[in-house]
Amino acid sequence: MRDLLRAIYAYRLFIVSSIKNELHLRFVRSKLGALWIVIHPLMQVLIFALILSEVLSAKLPGINNKYAYALYLMAGTLCWALFSETISKCLTLFIDNSNLLKKMAFPRVCLPLIAAGTALVNNLMLLVAILAVFAALGHVPDIQIVWLPILILITLMLAMGVGLLLGTLNVFMRDIGQVVPVILQALFWLTPVVYNIDILSQGVQRWFRLNPLLPLVTSYQNILVYGKSPLWSELAILVGVSFLLLLFALLVFRRASPEMVDVL
Repeated sequence: MRDLLRAIYAYRLFIVSSIKNELHLRFVRSKLGALWIVIHPLMQVLIFALILSEVLSAKLPGINNKYAYALYLMAGTLCWALFSETISKCLTLFIDNSNLLKKMAFPRVCLPLIAAGTALVNNLMLLVAILAVFAALGHVPDIQIVWLPILILITLMLAMGVGLLLGTLNVFMRDIGQVVPVILQALFWLTPVVYNIDILSQGVQRWFRLNPLLPLVTSYQNILVYGKSPLWSELAILVGVSFLLLLFALLVFRRASPEMVDVL
């Protein structure tokens, strides 16, 4: 672990410059540029809000705003966007950069950090856009928003643990790359992003509460929409699990790293 930290510190400028280059290349020929980062998720929110708000808006107590459902959707989308984008980037990270791994000598742990950094910048831009929409709709989050950076770090740590592990295994078992997008799609609908879990029956709720993302998404919605505190007790467990998962993913990555280039 100490060697990994030393390598990360030694190549910190390489990591930062790579994040800048990836963001630049993504939009170099686009007239709208970085706006596409926020247009896609916000359009998804708008579609869900228009289609489902009439069905679910009456079941969102505690929000005194006629655009309550759109606010609720955007808060949940902010969490899900960071989680899913980080995992998706890490999933094919080593396969997509196989030529780079073969031609350049650098610590391979830099690649998942570049992917996570890019996803984080995208998410922060989405956050700015969401806060602007909140203001336009007449909703301003209260002081509880100070906890948002902690929630973002927890989301990123959990996604990095899952993504790095799956990305490493995907090098050796390519079926993982086909299965994970399907699982993410199912997980999206099992997470209360587009609905409130309270509308479900108690029996169904017990199963849905096994979803590790539930306290995280709910905490985003609490601080951004309801003005409540995050679910600290549930989040404490999630932080412990995420940390152990990330350590395990780093261990698997380190053991598999010497064989990656041969397989790729």
